[in-house]
Amino acid sequence: MIRNFTMEDYDEVYQLWKATPGMGLRSLDDSREGIARFVRRNPNTNFVAVDGGSIIGAILSGHDGRRGFLYHACVKPSCRRRSIGGELVGKVTEAMGQEGIIKLSLVCFSENEPGNRFWEALGWTKREELNFYSFEIL
Repeated sequence: MIRNFTMEDYDEVYQLWKATPGMGLRSLDDSREGIARFVRRNPNTNFVAVDGGSIIGAILSGHDGRRGFLYHACVKPSCRRRSIGGELVGKVTEAMGQEGIIKLSLVCFSENEPGNRFWEALGWTKREELNFYSFEIL
């Protein structure tokens, strides 16, 4: 079952993120407070997959009114190959469409081979012509 992420899910989802190879976590952004701030800004675009009362997948997404961005998509390794990841992405796509967002982007670490294969299999386009920059204020 796919349902909206709530802050009551945070501890279980955070453990899933920590157990997922290739997941990049940051102490401020991915803290309970950081995720709560993100979910308040994007209340309808974050989802979890639940099986037998346990969270087996999660995806966060948000937008700026123009473009959407996906974060921390993962499925428990023992539950992969069951279309759960695709269903989570489908829910994000549907939710973003309802909010008028028509273009989505994401970052996947280049060494995350399973993640890159997943996005390519779903038909996402790898952008070779871009450079990704970041700047930390704190």
